[in-house]
Amino acid sequence: MSKVTSMHDAISTGVSDGDSIYLAGFTHLIPFAAGHEIIRQEKRDLELIRATPDLIYDQLIAAGCARKATFSWAGNPGVGSLPAFRRAAEDGIPTELELEEYTHFGLIAALDAGASNLPFAPLRGFIGSDLPEHNDNIARIESPFDDDYVYAVAPIQPDVAVIRAQRADDAGNAHLWGIQGEVKIAGLAADTVILSVEELCSEETIRSDPNRTVITSDDVDHVVHDPYGSHPSYAQGYYGRDNEAYIEWAEIASDVDRVEAWLDEWVYGVENRREYVEKLGAERLLDLQPEHSYATPIDMGAYR
Repeated sequence: MSKVTSMHDAISTGVSDGDSIYLAGFTHLIPFAAGHEIIRQEKRDLELIRATPDLIYDQLIAAGCARKATFSWAGNPGVGSLPAFRRAAEDGIPTELELEEYTHFGLIAALDAGASNLPFAPLRGFIGSDLPEHNDNIARIESPFDDDYVYAVAPIQPDVAVIRAQRADDAGNAHLWGIQGEVKIAGLAADTVILSVEELCSEETIRSDPNRTVITSDDVDHVVHDPYGSHPSYAQGYYGRDNEAYIEWAEIASDVDRVEAWLDEWVYGVENRREYVEKLGAERLLDLQPEHSYATPIDMGAYR
C-alpha cells in the first residue's frame, strides 16, 4: 500500500501541538524541510528531542514552536553556538525553554531503550558527572550481581520521528548509505514515523540490497518525496553540505529582527521545499554536487 504524501499533509496529520518530536540525523540527512513545514504550520509547545540539535532546532525555537529541548550537545557544527536556543534558555525569548540534558551516549541509550521497549538502559558514562543531579531521568542503580553500580536512563519514545534516507519504495522501505547516526532507533522508538527521501524507487530496488535497508514499511506511517529536503546539511551521493549556510546562520541568528526576516523569506515566504530549492537557484545547488564515486558491486546471489 502506498504511503506517499506531501510534507504538508504528513506534518498536518502526524504532528500535533504538545508532541515530543525527534528530527533525526547526525550531521547527515537532517530533515530541514520537515522542520520548516512545522514552522509554517505554527505547531506549538513541542518537546524537541535530539542528540546534537543544530540549525533546524535553532530555527524551530526562534519561531516559537518549542517548550522543551531534550538533547545532548547543541551547537552550529564547525561554527559556534545556537543563538536562538540560548536566548530561549537564558532569557525566555521568544518563549521559555525547559532543558533536559544528557551526554551523547546517554541520550542514544535512552532512545535505544525506547526502541527496545525496555524500562531503562544501564551505562557507566555518568559516573563522575553532575548531570544526574539535574536530570530526573538519570538514576544510579546497584548491580544485582555484585557491589558495583551504574547509572540508568529512562526510555525515550517520541510521539513523532522524522527521518530521512536517500531512497524508499512507496510503502516506506528505505535505503540509507553514509552516516546513519540514530535514524534507525529514532524510527523504532517513535509512535509515528514520517520518512522523507531524495527519490522514490521500486520494491525490487530495495530487495536487491537488503543491507542498506535502515527501516521498513512496518514502522513508517508517511512517505514524502522531497528532493534537497536536507539542505543545508548533506545527502551522501546527492549533494554536499552547504557550509556557507551554516556560517550565514551564525550572523543571522545573533539578531532577533534578522531571524524574523529570514523566516519570513525562507520559510513563510515559500510554500514547500520545491519553492525553497527554486529560490536557492541552480548555481548554488550545482556547487554542492559531488563527483561520482561508486561502491564496488557485489553478487548477492539468487537462491531458490
